[in-house]
Amino acid sequence: MADMGTLLPSGKGLWIPIDHGVSDYPVEGLTDLDDILEKLKDADAIIAHKGVVSKYSPYYPNLIAHLSASTRHGGKENSLKVLVGTVEEAINRGAKGVSVQVNMGSYGEGEMIETLGKVTAEAFEQNVPVLGMMYPRGENLSVMDGDDTEAVAHAVRLGFELGCDVVKTKWTGSIESFKKVTSAAPIPVLIAGGPRVNSDEDLLNMVYDAMQAGAAGVCMGRQIFSHRDPIKIVNALRYIIHYGYDVNKAISETGL
Repeated sequence: MADMGTLLPSGKGLWIPIDHGVSDYPVEGLTDLDDILEKLKDADAIIAHKGVVSKYSPYYPNLIAHLSASTRHGGKENSLKVLVGTVEEAINRGAKGVSVQVNMGSYGEGEMIETLGKVTAEAFEQNVPVLGMMYPRGENLSVMDGDDTEAVAHAVRLGFELGCDVVKTKWTGSIESFKKVTSAAPIPVLIAGGPRVNSDEDLLNMVYDAMQAGAAGVCMGRQIFSHRDPIKIVNALRYIIHYGYDVNKAISETGL
């Protein structure tokens, strides 16, 4: 099993998914994997598909294999993430954990939930950590009255109850509402990057606020690998997540 202390030092983590080349390509920042992986080497974990894991695990030890896939060409199924590997295969390829995505409320939600259950069952038998990428985003989403998290808390709870060790989900927009998300499950909650923000300061403020609300860090892709200077934004995020820097100090220290 991967040492969760390595993937989440002191319970906190800067995780960077680079699995986007399966669903979309070309993607800014991912056309040269040798280059971008070297720039992201100070992340606590990198999430990638199994072919990338096989090629790069000898050089970058903290790789997590993403076992879910779909492409932009799938029509009504483009949000239906299907299983494309096994836990045993992922570990044999050099992964230190596995990842599964569930788009709650989307077409094929039941199949995605079933897939998550299969993966967490296999991972439990092999003592392998599982990241659940849990997104409330589909056309069938039914938000309960009074739920100001817009079902984000429910997504996190779903991941926990089905056996995930860590979950990734969307930021709810406020410390108050995100506290309800982090309190929905006794496992680490990482925030996604979401749509491109207007400035580095806006991105770092979002992460800082999430940490105040009990987040364990980030699992953030395009905001980092497509950044004009991935090394600097990685360092700024590390300062906020691991050392509790405020945004101004993080920007000053990195020269963003």
